[in-house]
Amino acid sequence: MNFAFTEEQDELRSTIRAFMEAKSSEEAVREQMETDNGFDSDVWTQMAEQMGLQGLHIPEEYGGSGFGYVELGIVLEEMGRALLCAPFFSSVVLAANTLMQSGDDAAKSAHLPGIAAGSTIATVAFTEPNGKWDEAGITMEASGSGSDVTLNGTKSFV
Repeated sequence: MNFAFTEEQDELRSTIRAFMEAKSSEEAVREQMETDNGFDSDVWTQMAEQMGLQGLHIPEEYGGSGFGYVELGIVLEEMGRALLCAPFFSSVVLAANTLMQSGDDAAKSAHLPGIAAGSTIATVAFTEPNGKWDEAGITMEASGSGSDVTLNGTKSFV
């Protein structure tokens, strides 16, 4: 059994590394940490439009490239190497994976294309201030009608 990366995966690593070296220098990271957003939205857009990173492991039917978790791991490793300031982990790893595993086709169709395109920034918020996430411990309330939903409450570790 061969556990080595494929030639394509090595090329992905090289491409991501070059992009990160160009876009996420130590100086850029320090500057972004001082902004209200905490990341450079131009770099975020380039990651989506030029590299397709936000949609890398999202299925093609939802606007992604349909690659696997090995490729996603390579991207995350290179982002960590460069200390990239971006909402990639929350949007692509947490939110997109939650949606992909949810079994809710309507939610997938509504949100995954935006995440894949880089136009939607998302996260998962499930822990209450009391540290609970089970049904009995949830205090946040949702109200609304149609596609408009208002959340009232507080979540921790977002």
